[in-house]
Amino acid sequence: MKEENRLFKKKFLASSVTAAAVATAVIVPTASADTISFQDVSSKYADAVDFLVANEMTQGFSSTQFGTTHSIKRVDAAVLIAKAIGFQPDWDYEDSGFKDVPSRAKWAVDALVEIGVIDGLNAKEFGSDALLTRNQTAKILANAADLDIDDSIKKSTYKDVNSNFAKYVEALVKAAITQGKTTTSFGANDHVTRGELALFIHRAKEHFGFLDLFVMHTNDTHGYLDSFPYLATPIQDLRRNHRNTLLLHAGDVFSGDLYFNAFHGEADLAMMNHLGYDAMVFGNHEFDLGSSPDGHLALSNFVKDADFPFVAANVNFSKDALFDGLQTKDVKVDYDNGHIYDGVVLNVNGNEVGLFGLTTEETPSISSTGKVEFSNYIDRAKEAVEKFEEMGVNKIIALTHIGLDDSLDWDNDIELVKQVEGIDIIVGGHTHSTLLAPLVVDEHDAPTIIVQANEYGKFLGTLDVSFNQFGEATLNGGGLIPTEPGKAALEIDPKTAEVLAPFTKVVDEMKAESIGVEALVDLDGGRDSNNEGISSVRHNETNLGNLMTDAMLAKAKTINGDTSIAFQNGGGIRTSIPAGDITVGDVLKVMPFGNALSIVKMTGADIRATLEHGVSADVIEGGKGLKESGGFLHVAGMKFTYDSTKEKGQRVVSVEVQNGEQYAALDDAKVYYVATNSFTARGGDGFEKFEEAYKDGRVSDPGFVDYENFIEYVKTLGDKIEPKREDRITDVGITE
Repeated sequence: MKEENRLFKKKFLASSVTAAAVATAVIVPTASADTISFQDVSSKYADAVDFLVANEMTQGFSSTQFGTTHSIKRVDAAVLIAKAIGFQPDWDYEDSGFKDVPSRAKWAVDALVEIGVIDGLNAKEFGSDALLTRNQTAKILANAADLDIDDSIKKSTYKDVNSNFAKYVEALVKAAITQGKTTTSFGANDHVTRGELALFIHRAKEHFGFLDLFVMHTNDTHGYLDSFPYLATPIQDLRRNHRNTLLLHAGDVFSGDLYFNAFHGEADLAMMNHLGYDAMVFGNHEFDLGSSPDGHLALSNFVKDADFPFVAANVNFSKDALFDGLQTKDVKVDYDNGHIYDGVVLNVNGNEVGLFGLTTEETPSISSTGKVEFSNYIDRAKEAVEKFEEMGVNKIIALTHIGLDDSLDWDNDIELVKQVEGIDIIVGGHTHSTLLAPLVVDEHDAPTIIVQANEYGKFLGTLDVSFNQFGEATLNGGGLIPTEPGKAALEIDPKTAEVLAPFTKVVDEMKAESIGVEALVDLDGGRDSNNEGISSVRHNETNLGNLMTDAMLAKAKTINGDTSIAFQNGGGIRTSIPAGDITVGDVLKVMPFGNALSIVKMTGADIRATLEHGVSADVIEGGKGLKESGGFLHVAGMKFTYDSTKEKGQRVVSVEVQNGEQYAALDDAKVYYVATNSFTARGGDGFEKFEEAYKDGRVSDPGFVDYENFIEYVKTLGDKIEPKREDRITDVGITE
């Protein structure tokens, strides 16, 4: 089909879908291989027939007969092809003027004639009952499917194809829609059977706007690159097994593990370029270096050297000279890698997929954005979707770093779905959510599918979807493939490991480096595994627990000055640090999980209930206090007493919150801001009040990894430290 006709068809379909939105908003398959079992369909035709039935192009001759070997009439072929394109019976078309077309098929013939796909035998006769030849089918399908037709071709490789049909036959063969019946014969004048036409349409489905898409995704990797040689293995396998794939990153590459501290994104980019990422959205932590002497130089270099584009519909870099020439505030079909766009139209083996990006508007409050500006995510998303639809792109992915269900004070994916219609898939990040299966949200006429893959490259997220020609996605499957070193049942990819090796060498050396602080006493992260009543981070205050919560509270106050309390679960303190020079490796052994900072809005009553849960373990006989529990909470900004001899839920005796040098009783009705780690903030260790807050959108996730916060804070205390227990937590029930 000529380019002008191709564009006309796109616009025709787009306007018709809009006009008929109420009547035909949802195209829901009413039959499938599960509901119809044709007895005359062999395995050769099964997939093709199932496809036609599932997409309501045909129901067969009867419930048991498809009519696979029956020759097909021109009028019946017109109906099949019109439905494949996406035309609907109740749309308005120009009258083709043919007198021999039955009423059941008039809409289809009118539609195909209007866009120049088919014509009649003469001005008044369509030839409805005439049987379709393979030659004629080639011409109709080549035009209907918008195949590349070379007008210069006058002679086919098949001897029985005349010059009138040569270019159409060759277009079908080139597109792998059909072959000749022999190496020299196309069977040009043979009648096409219903089974053959089903095969042709199925093989041409992508040209009609259908698309099977397999999306692989990661988010919040934060410099944890040791997982990437494991990630590479399933990525390569899945690319071999799926024709149409995308690999996307939903932001927060920067800040976290030592790979970032050493290389400021260079090592991460080496991995991402090597694995062939298709696009990335900026996370809030991409802006963490903005207040450094070099500003966003590392981020600018990261962008320039990327072998993929960045999407950022609500981020404006125009006032930062480091990004001059790197950002285009528009949606583009022709885009350059190493540049920033509102959105891009990805070419997936000839199929157009719209992709736009959103970064949390909270970023200036939790990172160092400098002159980079952020705007409302709902407004920018609506604009992006509208632009894609104007371009005729109806398969749309939002690559977001706003959080699955983060605080509505800012933004989140669930609210995005509610407010913006037309997004088919959201590949998200920011909240480090572990979506074991894709989340399907039926907020509008067509569903939106949301995915997110936890953090630190522990998983490769997968999503298998099928789009119909209207751009509506059907979920086929998806989930998370474990890729965490030491836990994944995968072989590493040697080539990826080789790319990572020089960076790893430097990181290993860094682990042995001193943080520049000497501990004059042991920092107690010990255990009481035999429940003997000896000191343990899982049932009593320790100097290390105090130091960790102090560090957490100090960092949280730089983000939200109203934060007054910090909690650290004892289960997140993995070992002690012996007296002496503290190394980076020592700190990483204490907190190896890379938990990020969260700030939670809670009432005093919620805090009291949380403390009760923290001291709800069973007791050691003989008045020795509580048995160990990973949910035992270390605290900063407060102190409390409890009685382990009391019934669970009634053990907390008193709670006081620090205010300068003084302490005041906890006010159950007052609202407090509490810092904790991301694990606890989501209800880890059974903390129901934290879980409720998270579900209610009262948790902010500014990030900032625990071990970095700890090192940063400890350095402010001087080159020698001697932390002590400060009676922040007292069990009045202990008798010995």
